[in-house]
Amino acid sequence: MADALKISPSILSADFSKLGDEVRAIDEAGCDYVHIDVMDGHFVPNLTFGPPVIRNIRPVTEKGFDVHLMINPAQPHLSDYAEAGADIITVHVEADADLDRSLQMIRGLGKKAGVSLNPSTPETAIEHVIDKVDLILVMTVNPGFSGQSFIASQVEKIRCIKAMIGDRPIEIEVDGGINADNVKMVTEAGANVVVAGNAVFSGDDYAAAIGALRDAAG
Repeated sequence: MADALKISPSILSADFSKLGDEVRAIDEAGCDYVHIDVMDGHFVPNLTFGPPVIRNIRPVTEKGFDVHLMINPAQPHLSDYAEAGADIITVHVEADADLDRSLQMIRGLGKKAGVSLNPSTPETAIEHVIDKVDLILVMTVNPGFSGQSFIASQVEKIRCIKAMIGDRPIEIEVDGGINADNVKMVTEAGANVVVAGNAVFSGDDYAAAIGALRDAAG
């Protein structure tokens, strides 16, 4: 699993005063994606990035922009994020009354479609769209803030989603409290993409932090 593991550092934990430099630094450090947490102060109790910020940092790297929309409603804004430079657009099952349509819209915009589940949401909530997603994001914290502790009960959900996917080419991403102590737990359950915020940005050597996650995955 370690060979296939993708690291998607969350710039929510970066230094906002030099965001472009931070994105460039994680690119050079060997990240696979750049994870961008979009929060609206409504679906989650925080406000973060909008399309202008994403557009401004897009020229800094060729790495895929992994855009996680924690907003409600998402549909009216999908084209804005696609045009700003998102490569993967993930919407929440809890925030979307017409999830099937949203996923079709994302793919229609030429982007990969992702769906995310909060810790309290069972994997059965996405069974009806399993053939319309490219990525499933399992939240291992309650969304809205960085620096929360990992919720270990979600490991079984990852395992169930892996079984649900079967041989479909769908990535399983995990977001929330991921570090070198628990990354092996989630990769062994079936995850192949991990979002890492504080685990990468809390130190000065981003390459070492990303390497430590890969090593710990085994």
